[in-house]
Amino acid sequence: MSKQLTHLDESGQARMVNVGHKPPTERTAVARGRVQMQPETLQLILAGNLKKGDVLGVAQLAGIMAAKRTSDLIPLCHPLPLHHVEVTCTPNLAKNCIEIEATVRVRGRTGVEMEALTAVSLAALTIYDMAKAVDRTMRITDIHLYAKSGGQSGDFQTEI
Repeated sequence: MSKQLTHLDESGQARMVNVGHKPPTERTAVARGRVQMQPETLQLILAGNLKKGDVLGVAQLAGIMAAKRTSDLIPLCHPLPLHHVEVTCTPNLAKNCIEIEATVRVRGRTGVEMEALTAVSLAALTIYDMAKAVDRTMRITDIHLYAKSGGQSGDFQTEI
């Protein structure tokens, strides 16, 4: 693991990393997160009984759209021509939550970790927005990079 922050120059100023010298490679990132809620809220979402409509479908689309717009949201991210974005929102009745996973793929000079994390974050925020009228105690938690492959730093996967 690098001990240097790549988005800072020698004087400590923010900079966009120059990736022009890197060869394009296949890169994949998987991020995960969850939205904890009251059991009744989860049941309303699953039954489709919220006024705003299909919560999980809208959250999935929001996540995909967010991945495609990551460089517009995070100042030093490179715009990337994504090849694939998949967002899943899976209800977990035992834990009273919706588990979110985003997989993003590109053939490029830099990774897609931020795109995957942004997809999960916006899917979670969308779930919160659509259900907040019935449950303001919801918590967005555990957003993290689960796995990545490709690039100079190689493969990575967490245990959680």
